[in-house]
Amino acid sequence: MGLTIARLLIDFGLVILIWMIQLIVYPSFKYLPKEELLKWHKKYTFRIACIVIPLMVLQLVIYGFQVVKIQTAYHILGLIIVVALWLITFSTFVPLHNAILNTTYSNKTLENLVRKNWDRTGLWTVLFILSLLEFIYNTY
Repeated sequence: MGLTIARLLIDFGLVILIWMIQLIVYPSFKYLPKEELLKWHKKYTFRIACIVIPLMVLQLVIYGFQVVKIQTAYHILGLIIVVALWLITFSTFVPLHNAILNTTYSNKTLENLVRKNWDRTGLWTVLFILSLLEFIYNTY
């Protein structure tokens, strides 16, 4: 049960974080002048990485461990979603953020951050709901 609670808390933290990024952080980028965005983005990416990377790694480890040990539909589907989130993050969002860091971005880049992030927002929301449902099911 301890691992299930830890996973639920990590999933909750990431779902709150992704909704804040989706509704507040990414949309705010388009309001900053280029020079200010570049200065802020360097700070932002380092700071957010310090929060997100440990949570994403722990999430992957826990789901992976639970699939190996328990192999329920919840855990298998959860691991599939987590792997999809990793793939989307590294194939789509790392290049978008690198374009900003390298000053090769455009307004389209900033729009893509918001538009494409809906995929991650949806997946992390589904993952949290599945985690919550499993917790409730196993508790009662």
